[in-house]
Amino acid sequence: MKSIARTFALSLGIAATTIFVIMVVIFVSRYPLEEREFRACRVVAAVLDRATDIDGQNLTIRPTPALEELKADSPNLWYVVSMGDLVSEYGGEHRPPLPFAFPYRGPVGLSVFSTHDQKSTFCLAVAQRGSLQLTTMVGEPQVRFGRMAGNFLINRIFSITLVALAFAATVAIGSALAARFVSRGIERVARRALAIDPSAPQGLISLSEVPRELKPLVEALNRAFAEIDAYIRMQRRFLGNAAHQLRTPLTLLRAKIDDVPDPTLKAELVRDVRRLTSLVSAMLDLARLQNHAIEKRPIDLAQITLDVLADFSPSALDAGIELALEHDGRGPFVVQGVDAAIRSALANLVGNALIHAHGARRIVATIGCDGVSIHDDGAGLPGGAEHRLTEPFQTGSAAGEGAGLGLSIVREIMAAHGGELIVASAPGCGTTMRLRFAAAAAPARSPQLDLQEH
Repeated sequence: MKSIARTFALSLGIAATTIFVIMVVIFVSRYPLEEREFRACRVVAAVLDRATDIDGQNLTIRPTPALEELKADSPNLWYVVSMGDLVSEYGGEHRPPLPFAFPYRGPVGLSVFSTHDQKSTFCLAVAQRGSLQLTTMVGEPQVRFGRMAGNFLINRIFSITLVALAFAATVAIGSALAARFVSRGIERVARRALAIDPSAPQGLISLSEVPRELKPLVEALNRAFAEIDAYIRMQRRFLGNAAHQLRTPLTLLRAKIDDVPDPTLKAELVRDVRRLTSLVSAMLDLARLQNHAIEKRPIDLAQITLDVLADFSPSALDAGIELALEHDGRGPFVVQGVDAAIRSALANLVGNALIHAHGARRIVATIGCDGVSIHDDGAGLPGGAEHRLTEPFQTGSAAGEGAGLGLSIVREIMAAHGGELIVASAPGCGTTMRLRFAAAAAPARSPQLDLQEH
């Protein structure tokens, strides 16, 4: 699509040029009658002057194309051309009595006179050729408009050029200012639209801040933002209500599992219920976080990571996997966030590594200056699989284990905290999942970081 400002300026320039040409044509065509007669006289005198040849004692009027055109257009045309005693006449039968005798001895110049009977006019043109004067008298000429207009433009080319330049400069300045005004109006609307939070697009663009021409567009944008905001709120309410309603049956289910006599079946059921409970808790925390129902507070990443590893120690012992906590030497860091949401994100990463890191013998949580990473020494992921893991219902497991929602929820939690989830993996080299926060606060006191959980 072409630029609105450029199209507007081009259209205005074309319109202005057309108006200027029309104005010139109207000016030439509606000039006073006396001026038109004078211009016709000038044109005819020039035609005859170019057609006149003086050869010794002979005065010849050559039949030039312009002269033949004049004769064809003027059935009553007559003219008398003289130089000294040499005279050449055409259309004498139409010529009225003249008030001048030949040879004419008047001043050099161009004039229009009336005949004796005052019924018509004739043109008198006197030009100096050497020591003699070329005198031309012409009557009843019918000069085409194109020739008169051309002669008029040629004689006044300088004045017309100045007017055209002034007109063009005015149009150019007006086009630039108008285009700038349109562009600024669009930019103002774009800035207002970009300032709206995509996760909560309830802010509307004020109609008083935009030009009248853009108000229909802004009204449409406001209506679309309002519909999107209503849809997002509905989805968040559904997510929160669903997660909240699932907690009660899960608690009852966990209590009934204690009565299962088979130890092996009981362990499997406990593991599945624990995984489902973690997922429901993450969904509920995410819904509250998106709805801004929980105030963000300083969170010690080291303490949270240590607690999460401790929670997963029994499962890690059962699977024969070592859990370790390391740091980068700078000590723990505090971030602004929601404790439950960050715990849920870390629990998802550790649980994901325990379940899907095939062949892993060791999982290491590393606290860094900008977040925490969970690394396993398992078989890693197939090439390109890490880019699909954060999408809903993608597990990265050929067996299809898990619901495929954990990492998607982790990504949403990190986005709500202004951070991101980074997944890096290579076949045979394990997988690293990193929670990177936008900024870390000053270090805080916490337990020893070189503890290792087995």
